[in-house]
Amino acid sequence: MAEFPAPNKNPEIKCTQVFINNEWVNSVSGRTFPTVNPANGEKIVDVQEGDKADVDKAVAAAKAAFELGSPWRQMDASDRGLLLNRLADLIERDIGYIASLETIDNGKPFNNAVGDIRFSIKVYRYYAGWADKVQGRTIPVDGSFFCYTRHEPVGVCGQIVPWNYPFAMLTWKIAPAVAMGNVCVIKPAEQTPLTALYTCALLKEAGFPPGVVNMVPGYGPTAGAAISEHKDVNKVAFTGSTEVGQIIMQASGMSNLKRTTLELGGKSPNVIFPDADMDLAVENANEAAMTNMGQCCVAGSRTFVHEDIYDEFVRRCVERAKKRTVGDPWSNVENGPQIDEEQMNKILSLVDSGKEQGAKLQCGGSRLGDKGFYIQPTVFSDVTDDMRIAQEEIFGPVQSIFKFKTMGEVLRRANDTSYGLAAACFTNDINTAMTFTQGIKAGSVWVNCYEVVNAQSPFGGFKMSGIGRELGEYGLQQYTEVKNVVIKIPQKNS
Repeated sequence: MAEFPAPNKNPEIKCTQVFINNEWVNSVSGRTFPTVNPANGEKIVDVQEGDKADVDKAVAAAKAAFELGSPWRQMDASDRGLLLNRLADLIERDIGYIASLETIDNGKPFNNAVGDIRFSIKVYRYYAGWADKVQGRTIPVDGSFFCYTRHEPVGVCGQIVPWNYPFAMLTWKIAPAVAMGNVCVIKPAEQTPLTALYTCALLKEAGFPPGVVNMVPGYGPTAGAAISEHKDVNKVAFTGSTEVGQIIMQASGMSNLKRTTLELGGKSPNVIFPDADMDLAVENANEAAMTNMGQCCVAGSRTFVHEDIYDEFVRRCVERAKKRTVGDPWSNVENGPQIDEEQMNKILSLVDSGKEQGAKLQCGGSRLGDKGFYIQPTVFSDVTDDMRIAQEEIFGPVQSIFKFKTMGEVLRRANDTSYGLAAACFTNDINTAMTFTQGIKAGSVWVNCYEVVNAQSPFGGFKMSGIGRELGEYGLQQYTEVKNVVIKIPQKNS
């Protein structure tokens, strides 16, 4: 990678319209909505507000781009890979600008935004390599037949992107879909549309044909719902809350039984066994609960600690949380602001519930300052499984620490949730690690580390944390239809 880019605290906002068929247009209604800087609560710019009428136009453009004989369908798979690599090159060229947009629109510290974008570049390059390597199989079958499978694109993919990792989650949607030859209609989160819209400018510059990727900024109940319900959308991919995921699943089934993948909420257990490296476990537990201001679906928000080391672990966690830097996202801080006032107030309400239900507030628990949406890093001890902070996804910098005695007990309690997105354990005993990884019900399990996510390995959840997987070869499966072809072989003697 190139040297670390310089931030731009006042980046020019270049893209605020709806993007359809490689053209920038105003919304059909002419309405706009503001996007706000979480660091100060001030409006950045007004963005065109798309709704059903705009989604209809975008889907029509995507559908036309997917027709047999179109430039996209005639393009060699290797050339699709070249386009993705060209897009990655352009992102790398503009990484400072994109990270600056992410910082003002999301509140993410600039250093972290750069990290997200560098990871996204790896994802684009990974799927660029897959584009011409997807293949079916020949299958021996009974009788005199030649049987083979074709792996084909699904078609028009509606993709709805969250606000916590706007650029990265957009990449997770576009890269595998395009590598497989699909076309996309995307709704970015209304809180954070700017980097997604700028990506469209880079897609056009890279040479993607018109209609392959279309983007409709707007609100979930209007633009998002229109994508989920549209009869000409063949597949929906959504990242966000479990509650909204259930609505999308229902809408997808009622229109045309769309292929649906959902990456939803979590309440991930992070289990510290008595033989763990204490320094390593404390640092990772802090980061697991508070990275990205706690606005992370895999956040290790339930920290289970063995009773033999509980008091020392809590003490060290409090010390670490008090040292966690919070403030201006342009400075070298670990946490910036929460995404908006609504989210900040939700977090503070859950903190209040923890105090009311008897958890011990060890540090934090309050708003930080009166400008922007900052929250102090917060640690609770003496948390029990029936408390709201133990059951509900907080999505804020709040660490809840539980006490346990045995492996059987902690596995039962860790699994006693409707979620199953991620889990971790810290131990120096391989038998303990293997028992835990086998017994825990989660899509990603980390041992002596936390939130290690790679372009090459799958990501997704069990239970109410979702359906399907993103990233890696598994991510391609969600954008693939398998066609079985059987040909009769004549049995003639010459």
